[in-house]
Amino acid sequence: MLESLTPFETVLVAGASRGVGREIARILQPNFTVKALLRSNTAVTELEVLGIQPIMGDAMIPEQLDLSGIDAVISTIGGLPGDIKRADDEGNRNLIDAARKAGVKKFVLVTSIGCGDSVVALPPRALEALGAVLADKEKAEQHLIDSGLTYTIVRPGGLKSEPATGTGFLTEDPKISGSIHRADVADLVCKCLISDRANQKILSALDRNQMFSASEIVEFIP
Repeated sequence: MLESLTPFETVLVAGASRGVGREIARILQPNFTVKALLRSNTAVTELEVLGIQPIMGDAMIPEQLDLSGIDAVISTIGGLPGDIKRADDEGNRNLIDAARKAGVKKFVLVTSIGCGDSVVALPPRALEALGAVLADKEKAEQHLIDSGLTYTIVRPGGLKSEPATGTGFLTEDPKISGSIHRADVADLVCKCLISDRANQKILSALDRNQMFSASEIVEFIP
């Protein structure tokens, strides 16, 4: 359970139509007014049933991003390696700019292990397959860092869709890698949202039972 003891009343989740974003919106909904940025109406009914308010808009089109009245933004948007134009960079940059313009109090960006200094955590084969996507995500990270916004960047390891394990954790160590379930990432992201300790931090998210190699864990507690 999250207690709304923050200056945030209204949280916009970009990427709530599926995956980690959907889990984040579901966790937040009982304690916040949660709005979901959607570029199609496919998930509107499902989100409304959960008590989440859909807002139609495409992060790739800046003119559609009016974040007035939004206190905090969480973005999980991204694309696939084969996409011609991916939201990982451009879409997130547009969201960050709109958040800054609207005076949003905090922006939480979900990217991936392999960005920035965590590039050392991935094997060469993974870097070869994901290099272009990771480069775009890293550009979005840097844009957020340079924006002047209060932020947290969360870099999950390899994502799985099984139920939450409760053994996910955060670390500032960029050298470790492994897997984590989407539901556990969502829980950790929500904790970062309401934690001042997580402000201006870049954190890797992993499951302590799904590490790729034996590593000493220095856990970050938000």
